[in-house]
Amino acid sequence: MEIFLTFGLILVKMAVVIGVLFALPIPLTWIERKIAGHIQQRLGPMRVGWHGLLQPLADGIKLFTKEDHIPDNADRFLFTLAPIMALVPPFVVFVVIPFGDSFTIFGIEITLYIADMNVALLFVLGVAGIEVMGVILAGWASNSKYAVLGSLRTCAQMISYEIPMGFSVIGVVMLAQSMSLVDIVEAQSGLWNVVYQPLGFFVFFVAAIAEAHRIPFDLPEADGDLGAGYHTEYSGMRFAFFMTSEYLILVLMSALIVILFFGGWQGALIPLPGPVWFALKVGFFIWVFMWLRFTFPRYRYDQLMTIGWKVLFPLSLANILITGIFFA
Repeated sequence: MEIFLTFGLILVKMAVVIGVLFALPIPLTWIERKIAGHIQQRLGPMRVGWHGLLQPLADGIKLFTKEDHIPDNADRFLFTLAPIMALVPPFVVFVVIPFGDSFTIFGIEITLYIADMNVALLFVLGVAGIEVMGVILAGWASNSKYAVLGSLRTCAQMISYEIPMGFSVIGVVMLAQSMSLVDIVEAQSGLWNVVYQPLGFFVFFVAAIAEAHRIPFDLPEADGDLGAGYHTEYSGMRFAFFMTSEYLILVLMSALIVILFFGGWQGALIPLPGPVWFALKVGFFIWVFMWLRFTFPRYRYDQLMTIGWKVLFPLSLANILITGIFFA
C-alpha cells in the first residue's frame, strides 16, 4: 500500500510540475512585453483584453492556426524531431528542482520536489546541455544558411559558457559538501552562499544569460544578420516549442541561481512559507533577465567568445582556488 501511495504522489507532483511549466510561458510573454514597453516609455500590449492580458491567448490561437511549413529540401524527420529535443530537456531537469521544504499531512511526509539525487547538480548541468542538440538539428535540417549559422553559433556559445558555469558551482559544492540541491539549500540556513561566493555568483549569472540566449548574448537569434537564427524556417506549433523551451530555460536558470546562491526557499526577516519565498526570488531574477534584455546592446560574436574564454573561465578557476584556500 505504501508503495502505491508513494507512486501516486510522484505522479501527482509530476502532473502539477508539467502543468505549471506548460502554463508559465503564457504570463511570461505578457510580462516581458510590458517590461519592454515601460523601459522604452510605451504601454506595451493594450488592445486584447484589459491592459493586453489576453494577448498571450491571441498569440496561442495564431500559433495553433498558422500554417505548418516545412521547406522542400529540408530533412523532414530531423526538422520535426528538433523542436521536441529542444523542449524535453528543460522539463526533465525540473525533476530534481526543490521548490520548498517537506511537510506532513495526515502522517504522510510530502516533499516539494519529485526526486532528490545525490548528484542532482551534475544531472541538471548534463541534461540541460542536451537542449543544444535540438538547436543544432533545427539548423541543419532546415537546409538554410541562416539557420545553420545560428545553430553553429549556439553550439559554440553553449559549450563555451557551460564550462565556466560548471566550474562556478564547484565552490558551492565545496561549501555544502554535496551535489544534492536539497542539501545545498539546507547548508545555507545560516548565511546564503552569495556572501561566500560573490565571484562564483557573478560567473554563473553571466553564463546563465548566455545559456538562456538572452541579450546581450542572443547571437544565435541575431535578427540583424541571421533573420531569426536556427528557427528561421519554423512556424506554428514547432516555433512555439522553441519559444517555450527558451522561457523554461530562463525559469530554470533563475531557479538555479536562487537554489545555489540565494538560499532557495530560505526566507529572511518576513515569515513567509518556503515556496512563496522561492517563487518571489525566482520571479525577481526572471525580471532581472528581462530588464537586461531591454537595457544592453548585443555583443559582437568575437566579443562573446572572448568574454567566455578569457574572462569567465579564469574567474571561475580563481573562485575555486579562493574557496579552497579560505573555506576548505
